[in-house]
Amino acid sequence: MNFFSLMTQGGVVSQLVAVLLLAMSVASWVVILWKAWLLHRALGDVARSTAVFWQSVSIEEASQKVAAFDREALVLPLIDATKLRAIGTLGAAGDRAQQLTRVLRDALHAILHKLQFGQVLLATVGSTAPFVGLLGTVWGIYHALIGIASAGQITIDKVSGPVGEALIMTAAGLAVAIPAVLAYNIFGRHIGRIEADLEGFARDLRELLAGHRG
Repeated sequence: MNFFSLMTQGGVVSQLVAVLLLAMSVASWVVILWKAWLLHRALGDVARSTAVFWQSVSIEEASQKVAAFDREALVLPLIDATKLRAIGTLGAAGDRAQQLTRVLRDALHAILHKLQFGQVLLATVGSTAPFVGLLGTVWGIYHALIGIASAGQITIDKVSGPVGEALIMTAAGLAVAIPAVLAYNIFGRHIGRIEADLEGFARDLRELLAGHRG
């Protein structure tokens, strides 16, 4: 008996578990590769965009310069949000500092939502894949023992082979979960660093603009 025969002889449950683990692995690796590319660009873009902003002589010039560096649109939305247009509405109530706080907070939440996208999937795969694999192992062992019992004579050789191969499901679950957990932790640190930089920039931007026509 090998892994493929185990899938065919293990019944519908074993096949579903194998398909589910495969889907979880593909989904997590797609997210891992995409977020690795996104965060690699974002780390450098945020630093360059904020630096060029403070080197500009006006908000209009800064917007144009930042647009050339901010490929993932992480800094530019904060700048655009400060162009208050909600005249005559509740959004325009209060002084300029309060309005800036509101619009910058909303823009920052949207940016962080973009950065956090996929983290829930990685956390879910990392926490559930081992148990999915364990379910496949239990079901595989059950069917292996049923087959051995129906064969009549039971020896340690007949038990160890099928049971050992059924444990492949547990190994498969761990193989799916471990990259997802590692990626979740690494990406979480990168996102936290970017979030801190963006929050600091938003705070400085608010202080800068609140003093203008306040």
